[in-house]
Amino acid sequence: ACLAPEPPRAPAVGSRPGPPGGRVSPVRSLLQLIVLSLSTLNVCVLPRSTPTRVQSHAGAETVNYDVQTFGSSLPVKVMEALTMADVKVCESGWAWMVCGESLIIWKICQTAVAKVSVCKELQLPSSEYNYAADLVAVTSTAPLEMAAVQSISVLAVAAEGTVRYWPSLSQEGNYTETDVDLGDLCNFVVAVRGGSFVLSSVKNQLLRASADSSGKLQCRALQQGQGMLSGIGRRVSSLFGILSTPANDTLCSVLWVGESSSLYTLTDSSLSKWEVDDSSEHQILNWDARRVLNESITDAIWGSESNYEEMKEGANVAYLDMKLSQAGLVVLAAAWHPSDTPCLAYFCLVTLQDNGATISDQFTVEVTKYSSPFQETLQATRLVLPRSPGSTAFLYTEDVVFVCSTGTNRVAVPDEKISFNSPGDGVRGAGCCAKLPVFFSQNSGLVAVVARESASILPETMEDSLCSSLAAAPEVRFKESRLTEPVAQEDKTKLLKAAFLQFCRNDLIGAQTVIDELFPADGDGEEGAELDTMVTQINLDLVDDYPASDPRWAESVPDESAGFPLTSLIILHQLEDKMKAHGCFMEFLLQVGLLDRLTQVTVRSSPMATRLLLCEHAEKLQAAMVLKSHHTKHSELVNRAISTALQRNNTAVPQSLTAADVFFREVSQISSVFDCLLEEEERSLKESPVDSVQWAEVVLTVNNIIKDMLQAAGQYRDMKASMYRASENAAAEPEYIPWTASGGVGGVRTVLSRQHEIILHTVYPHADSELRNALCEQLVALLDIYLGSFVAQLNSLQQQRTQQERYNSLEMEYSQRRSELLAPLLELGQYQWVAALAEKYCDFDILVQMCEQTDNQSRLQHYMAKFADQNFADFLFRWYMEKGKRGKLLSQPAAQHQQLASFLQAHQHLSWLHHIHIHDYQSAHRTLYSQANMETRYFVKKKTLLALSKLTALASDLPEDQLSKQIDALHL
Repeated sequence: ACLAPEPPRAPAVGSRPGPPGGRVSPVRSLLQLIVLSLSTLNVCVLPRSTPTRVQSHAGAETVNYDVQTFGSSLPVKVMEALTMADVKVCESGWAWMVCGESLIIWKICQTAVAKVSVCKELQLPSSEYNYAADLVAVTSTAPLEMAAVQSISVLAVAAEGTVRYWPSLSQEGNYTETDVDLGDLCNFVVAVRGGSFVLSSVKNQLLRASADSSGKLQCRALQQGQGMLSGIGRRVSSLFGILSTPANDTLCSVLWVGESSSLYTLTDSSLSKWEVDDSSEHQILNWDARRVLNESITDAIWGSESNYEEMKEGANVAYLDMKLSQAGLVVLAAAWHPSDTPCLAYFCLVTLQDNGATISDQFTVEVTKYSSPFQETLQATRLVLPRSPGSTAFLYTEDVVFVCSTGTNRVAVPDEKISFNSPGDGVRGAGCCAKLPVFFSQNSGLVAVVARESASILPETMEDSLCSSLAAAPEVRFKESRLTEPVAQEDKTKLLKAAFLQFCRNDLIGAQTVIDELFPADGDGEEGAELDTMVTQINLDLVDDYPASDPRWAESVPDESAGFPLTSLIILHQLEDKMKAHGCFMEFLLQVGLLDRLTQVTVRSSPMATRLLLCEHAEKLQAAMVLKSHHTKHSELVNRAISTALQRNNTAVPQSLTAADVFFREVSQISSVFDCLLEEEERSLKESPVDSVQWAEVVLTVNNIIKDMLQAAGQYRDMKASMYRASENAAAEPEYIPWTASGGVGGVRTVLSRQHEIILHTVYPHADSELRNALCEQLVALLDIYLGSFVAQLNSLQQQRTQQERYNSLEMEYSQRRSELLAPLLELGQYQWVAALAEKYCDFDILVQMCEQTDNQSRLQHYMAKFADQNFADFLFRWYMEKGKRGKLLSQPAAQHQQLASFLQAHQHLSWLHHIHIHDYQSAHRTLYSQANMETRYFVKKKTLLALSKLTALASDLPEDQLSKQIDALHL
């Protein structure tokens, strides 16, 4: 799309081959629509660093790929230090450059308009060798993508072994320095778990460095060849993947994979793997790459030669780099034969499958079309491999970037060589950022190589729907890069959809430009509520989409619908596609910087964080998929409930469709089925004889449907919590009331309370023991969901200091409802199930009652230990006091004597009894004497207390002189 003031780069309609199946893809016409709509809008950009095509690589020089500037303008310090620099770009959005003995670290701003970018310059220790960016690593306790500057630590190593460590990037002058002996020159530094680093040498010696509590850097060697097989011979141990390391091994690449906490090293003969935790590491693999791979590589290159058997003896293979893709570990290797004229190095990509402690014997060798004169660029050739899609590789040297396929995908990407050899230019480093391959060009700064034609990550027919919705966009004009008149929200929504489509076609830069124009980062902030409304509306369009491409729906789709119709699949597949589309939309919001700008919307008459409403949409999709699976098993019951739900909403069912088609289309209303299921349940219970087999079956089925739907929603919420979590510096969010906690008519909380009554009062009394166990198990699962939603509400309020009154009110309601729901189960003697819920939700009153009813003192002691940090003992003692069980209060085992003594300090009329019980007669004497002095009303009581005080004094082990004084005082 033409998103900057330059000619549209989209080729003519029809130039793209049709996709498999023969149907012509509508994407090309869609792209033209976007071009037309945005050129009509005349979306221009202010004079600034904008994601546009780099002029030196435009037009004829590249056929299949565009080279576009990436992010905002480079910091001034970076521009000043470009000469002979070496750069590294990280997926976390940080980059660093070494130039001489200066290290410059900056945060890449992906938006075209950036606020002041973080950029720090650090002084490296002196070295006789040139620094490389691979000798620097950064880490943080928080994920680097979101980490504040002060929480980022930096470690740099001179090739000779001088290590300099900065605990905080915000304090350039605060560092510690030490020297390490790696036995050779250092060549790689990577950040690993626990804020530590791994240093490596050319000869494959590895050290782990971390700062101790005083900030001093501590280093120790990684033990190689460790494990249960380390003591056996090389030949036998190789069968299990553990090899001893040759003394002359040269280390080629080091790879850290944070998701699995795995560290990989690649030498010219082997591939090793460590499992790393915060303070230790364990080598689980040392695989003989030379023995397994060399022959396969030479065979792939020269296998068709007539004299191959003779040639393979003289062939040489070198391993250069290693990356991780979705398909496996990808190793960049080069092979050459000295007898070739000219002698060329052929570059191969080998994809390996890591099975944990072994490497699979099944691997792929892809011989690329890239070759170069041997020795000229051999060691300087490196690999960039975006994780997604993982089948497109980028080989690069100082002069060229070569795009090719890894050979792991059925459809190979087009090969292309992109030159950076214009005067003064060159590639100074590379990496992946925002899932794009990013290179640092001497002349152009950070640039991304973007495919001009890439497969959409959305379901195919969704593109058709986007075309139709965007084609209806009215003409709105921008002049001189400024809005001369407001743009209607509906029009902005359609432009936001257009940006979403561009993102789905891997044009992140184009999508970002549209977003920067619609929602400038330096705007006045008034677009906040508008942005929230648009985002939630688009996501709602996704989950409530009309499947217009299904012929049965053709006459039923509203004319004004601008949704995202999906493919004509069965309902379950439609729901799965909607979930995929929602995932794409969330990724889009994150990558273009809108996710952190969302605030709140009104839902069910209450404010809710917009992020959490988006999560709610996905939760309902999960619940709908579960309901659809039950619909297949219990079609009669679910169909009756669905028909009732549609009748209540006055929703007509066209003749060409079924009630299920119509109901499952509007996913956002999926919870309406709960109340209707209970209605069907109650009807069945009234109509069926109590002694019939079918009588209780409907209750068990309804329980399972509701339970499975709500559990699926809750599991999604828990598993994907990080995706919807607000950033650390976000403003306080409103109280979170999940849809699974909604009250009122038809609300989930209301439905669960009603089902609780039906099970215990209508069904349970007539059930046999087997049915009672099944009912109680299901009921406990439903109550778990009910109480869990209360906890989610309370947790959201706990983070807001200004909501203390609301928190106290809700906590009181929660405690009351918890007791009302669990007490009936306790009365029925269902102790196993009562204990499960009462322990999880800390209902101490129920737990104490249960232990009293069962006279289980050992269980009480267990709870005192388990809930010691929540003062269970104090609760128990108060409970005994309130119930008048003072004998049990004062007969606690020795383990509880100290806690009981602390509790009784506020109850001195009883504490002296406890003192006597534990033979602390001095304390009993003092307490009784104090009580006697305070008694002014009843002489007999005062006399009794004094007498008891005297007796305890006599029973104590006070010295004679002190005892006499105490007795004399009592006579006064």
